[in-house]
Amino acid sequence: MAFLQYIIDLGAAVMLPLVIFIIAVAFGIKVGKAFYSAVSIGIGFVGIGIIVGFMQESIGPAAKAMAENFGLGLSVVDVGWPGMSPITWASSIALIAIPIAILVNIVMLLLKMTRVVNVDIWNVWHMTFTGAIAYVATGNYWIGILGVIIHAVLSYKFGDWFQYDTEEYFGLEGIAVPHGTSAYMAPFAVMIDAIIDRIPGLNKINIDSEKVEKRLGIFGQPVIVAFFLGIIIGLLAKYNLKDTLQLAIKVAAVISLMPKVIKPIMEGLMPISEMVKSKLAKKFSGSEFLIGLDPAVLLGDPSVVSAGLIFIPLSILIALIVPGNQVLPFGDLATIGFFIAMAVAVHKGNIFRTFISGSVIMFITIWIANQSIGLTTQLAKTTGTLKEAGGKVAALDQGGSPITYIFTQLVHNTNMIGLVIIAIIYLIGLYMTWARFKKLQRLHQQAD
Repeated sequence: MAFLQYIIDLGAAVMLPLVIFIIAVAFGIKVGKAFYSAVSIGIGFVGIGIIVGFMQESIGPAAKAMAENFGLGLSVVDVGWPGMSPITWASSIALIAIPIAILVNIVMLLLKMTRVVNVDIWNVWHMTFTGAIAYVATGNYWIGILGVIIHAVLSYKFGDWFQYDTEEYFGLEGIAVPHGTSAYMAPFAVMIDAIIDRIPGLNKINIDSEKVEKRLGIFGQPVIVAFFLGIIIGLLAKYNLKDTLQLAIKVAAVISLMPKVIKPIMEGLMPISEMVKSKLAKKFSGSEFLIGLDPAVLLGDPSVVSAGLIFIPLSILIALIVPGNQVLPFGDLATIGFFIAMAVAVHKGNIFRTFISGSVIMFITIWIANQSIGLTTQLAKTTGTLKEAGGKVAALDQGGSPITYIFTQLVHNTNMIGLVIIAIIYLIGLYMTWARFKKLQRLHQQAD
């Protein structure tokens, strides 16, 4: 257990390359090539960390200033995944969660319940959070373990169900993204997409980054749009001219640099991914597998980055209209792109549809995160990461997860109406996601 904790403490930028290196060597890739690929992946994740940190340092204070200027009265600050993941890893259920998540993956592969071979061990923290919160709520360790298992099963299925989106929209052949907000929020996008398809007029609207760039010329390019978005955020934050212009350049820099820091990850990963899939296919009689990766690989898409930037101020506005909300979106603002990345693929890059489904996603996320303040605060206190008397903690990432909320409410109900509403909506979304996958699967089989 001490060894596992040591590996966890290395962080995603070291932990994931280490796992990738071990898997690569185990599958017969030369040590030198495996090492180079692992280092490339590590460099990419360091780059993502730098960009995210840069956004938190620049956009975070602007967002907080916006909230203060408009007297929003949102008293509980969202600590985001950078704050909630260490809290989760410090829980008593964390170390056992990793072998459980791996075991669930192996069992599902053997039973042919999934094609996803998950190598993204770091993001097991999402599954761990569900178990940790359920354990905090009930005091029953085995209920916590059950929470980990249920979240793991759903995660691997999300990798299967959205495989065509990952391959065809993002161009990531043989890759699955089963983890995090990108995966578990995508069923809402599937529902919204189906609804819009049935509304005359709306179903004809198609706005994507290419069309915007073509119509507006230089002013439609993502970096220029990001620059003006930075100006708007600066004005809403009541920054002076100097600070507003500096913020605008920083926001433009984010949209320009993000695809570049993703590139080393893909360069390091693709050769290993192909080798692993090839060896597994031979071992398991021609079966095809998907390599499960961090949703960070989706952030290089221009429409994802653009939509993510749009939802920075929009998420704060949405927080204002969520009934009884106390949560101020803050820590996860820099990574809002995670929440809507798969939605962008579901809508095939249509920014108009992404705007609608993204608004629904953020509304539900903030509402659940607000309902979960008590338990996330209790988890932080039990792990010793929150020592301030009377302090409260919230997190949009995982704290706003419908999977965690539904499971926890089933074992420790505090809001029956909320449980029924969220459960019904989400179960419909899951069914529609499964049905959509089956339809796409049939189309691909016919095409082959």
